[in-house]
Amino acid sequence: MMPDPKNRKVILGLSGGVDSAVAAVLLQEAGAEVQALHMTNWEDEDGYCSAAEDLQDARKICEQLKIPLHHVNFAKQYRDRVFQYFLDEYAAGRTPNPDVLCNREIKFGVFREHAKRLGGELLATGHYARTELVDGETHLLKGADRNKDQSYFLHAVSAAALAETVFPLGELQKDEVRRIARDHGLPVHDKKDSTGICFIGERPFREFLGTYLPASPGPIRTPEGSEIGEHLGLMYYTLGQRQGLGIGGRQDAGDEPWYVVDKIAADNALIVAQGKTDLLLSDGLQASATNWINAPPDGLASGYRCKAKVRYRQADQACVVAAGSGDSISVTFDEPQRAVAPGQYVVFYDGDRCLGGAVIDEINRISDARSDIIRAPGHLAGHG
Repeated sequence: MMPDPKNRKVILGLSGGVDSAVAAVLLQEAGAEVQALHMTNWEDEDGYCSAAEDLQDARKICEQLKIPLHHVNFAKQYRDRVFQYFLDEYAAGRTPNPDVLCNREIKFGVFREHAKRLGGELLATGHYARTELVDGETHLLKGADRNKDQSYFLHAVSAAALAETVFPLGELQKDEVRRIARDHGLPVHDKKDSTGICFIGERPFREFLGTYLPASPGPIRTPEGSEIGEHLGLMYYTLGQRQGLGIGGRQDAGDEPWYVVDKIAADNALIVAQGKTDLLLSDGLQASATNWINAPPDGLASGYRCKAKVRYRQADQACVVAAGSGDSISVTFDEPQRAVAPGQYVVFYDGDRCLGGAVIDEINRISDARSDIIRAPGHLAGHG
């Protein structure tokens, strides 16, 4: 555990779930003066957000562990700094990942500032990640539990914030965390892990997104130009998607599944292909809004060899990353990658160490495969 929380005032982000509850136990056992801070970041009472239940669970945990509980509402900051970006990206036809911004702007942004106002010397969370101090620099490392590792979502957090943060679960497996919760009789020991959009919860996605952005139905086309259906709105689809297309069982096609292979914003057209297709493969990408946790790697100007993920839970992929103009970079993969989605993040690793990441802007499809897509009148030949 780094830095050492012993005899220091630690403000723990307590969600009301099992991970942060066990983090509280471990901090107490490490000799920290623990205080809990629970955030409310979404206020719509529509039956899907579990904010009220989570606050009650946080109170039960604090009562049992005899630690103070503070409660703060960051709903405005969340909407302004995270949710608006989420909507803007979907409106632009991209596929955002709000959890990355939520960490940077909320959990390690306004939350961190509030923790300092409470007199906190250190911040703690229930993330599955680790840090280490190397030659005066704080490095972010993957969590020991590879199935739960959350370094991907933490790549945009500053080194300064990481230097003041304790990740008590970093060396643990999830089943160990559940066991500790049971052994201590924590009321949330069997509580289901939260999923869905950060702080918004699990809900029917199309219905939710449609309340904020107008849906614009349009044609579903094959790469050869045949119109085979109608989509509900480009914002509801991402590259590689096969569920929810509504085009199965066609008499003029086989039984292989259909996949989204492109979105043509200029024509509001969704392009789909059947079966295994090179149209979903790319050997590189361009990205921007790059964040290096520490200094940019040496050799970035000519090309730096490392590994990368283009989605959470993906195995690390060998690549070369090179600096572009401003905060842009280009990435070339050793092996073609499937269904890389603009708007998502490419995150870089050197072994266990997370180096940073960037927002994917464009992808380089292999063998100019995308030129095989026949465009109806009005298609933009240079569309990325």
